Amino acid sequence: MTSTATHASTTTDLELITARHLINGEWLGEADTERTNPARPGEVAALSPSGTAADVDAAITAAAAAQPGWAALPAPSRGAILITAGNLLIERQTVIAEDLVREEGKTLAEAKGEVKRASDVLRFFGSLGWAATGEVLPSGLPDTTITTRREPLGVVGLITPWNFPIAIPAWKAAPALISGNAVVIKPAELTPLSATHLARALQDAGLPAGVFNVVHGKGRVVGDALARDPRIAGLSFTGSTNVGLGLQEILNARRARVQLEMGGKNGVLVLDDADARKAARVVAAGAFGLTGQACTATSRVYVTPGIRSAFLRALTEEAAAYTPGDGMDSPMGAVVSSQQFGQNTAAVRSAVERGATLLSGTGILDETYDGDADRPLFFPAAVLTDLPFDDAAVTEEIFGPVVAVLEVPDYEAGLAAINDSRYGLTAGICTDSLARATDFAARAQAGVVKVNRPTAGLDLNVPFGGVKDSSTNTFREQGKSALDFFTWGKTVYTGV
Repeated sequence: MTSTATHASTTTDLELITARHLINGEWLGEADTERTNPARPGEVAALSPSGTAADVDAAITAAAAAQPGWAALPAPSRGAILITAGNLLIERQTVIAEDLVREEGKTLAEAKGEVKRASDVLRFFGSLGWAATGEVLPSGLPDTTITTRREPLGVVGLITPWNFPIAIPAWKAAPALISGNAVVIKPAELTPLSATHLARALQDAGLPAGVFNVVHGKGRVVGDALARDPRIAGLSFTGSTNVGLGLQEILNARRARVQLEMGGKNGVLVLDDADARKAARVVAAGAFGLTGQACTATSRVYVTPGIRSAFLRALTEEAAAYTPGDGMDSPMGAVVSSQQFGQNTAAVRSAVERGATLLSGTGILDETYDGDADRPLFFPAAVLTDLPFDDAAVTEEIFGPVVAVLEVPDYEAGLAAINDSRYGLTAGICTDSLARATDFAARAQAGVVKVNRPTAGLDLNVPFGGVKDSSTNTFREQGKSALDFFTWGKTVYTGV
């Protein structure tokens, strides 16, 4: 959905939607790449430059020069800058959210919520500038005190995705910055403007030049240069599993720290003792909210026989309420790109060709249902059933508002089906049984478990990450746990 073609734009001042590199405090680069609104073909949503390895080198050089001074600044002073930046995001919430809707496609309510999330993240980590760090430990030696310290890694790289284009950059950058690191970030190509708003807020809050740098461009150019530069002490990535594992090989080869948050194929188990309507609402929110474009989205559901019919009826009715359209005034937004639209369409059509039943979103089967440059990318909420457990629609990530519903004979079979996946990000259960909920929480192979709640969504103060191919399963994101990745530990003995 990016091109250098010329399209008509409803934006009178293109400078307002132009993203540029931020290197050593200066906005640089010729905006030669155009991003159009997925809900309104022909409307320019953002312009951005195509970064090069030389741009990455310049950004890392600036970060390396600025980092010692930033680390030497007292933590409360670093925190005050983050808090100010968070306040600026709230002041600019409506403008930022509207830009986010136009370039990414989600609804205005979802976009405003994301901007608030980014603001809250900055303020949360900013407040940690006043929190105690390290420990005082007893020593077996006389007249000796042992303390521990956390030291910044130095310069860190961040590679962020398009689906949460301001929240994820914020929740990676904030713990890095409060810990005393300098940052070079490569935002997603599809959403350059959202990351620019974050950078502007940090700059306007008084962040010193060079501490936070932005380089736009293609992953195989900018991302690769970031991963291979020996001055990058750690790299935090959110994106596809294949790309993440490739980056891990590069970072491991030079013994640099790497944090990966990758794919998910999140399952929910619905038991007979659940309320069918409530369970359908939980699943629909997880599957169709955010247009299904979340790594934590619900994409497979296992139901026991006694509730299957009632649950499918209720879920089909819930799906009908998620009418896709322009995010400015619709309950579900557009798909982010024609490539993603085509992937969603192919996944549903091929599942039906293999024998699946499509209960909702039957228009997808229309031969004319295609994503192209002249058509809004509105994809309906789709419910598939009558699938084998090993069908691709059940095992492979689609990343759209598509959910597969399968029957299991009992709780144990359902739990086994939930765990039978290469992914392990989130998992959920709908039940009125405390015993089943407790057992599921203990045995589900996922980094996040939800009981009677949608799989998507997480509070900012709790650890986030998965197992298996969903994560490196080492350092967690969000909450105080996020500080661990961006720091290393030191033990100090002091004698008197």
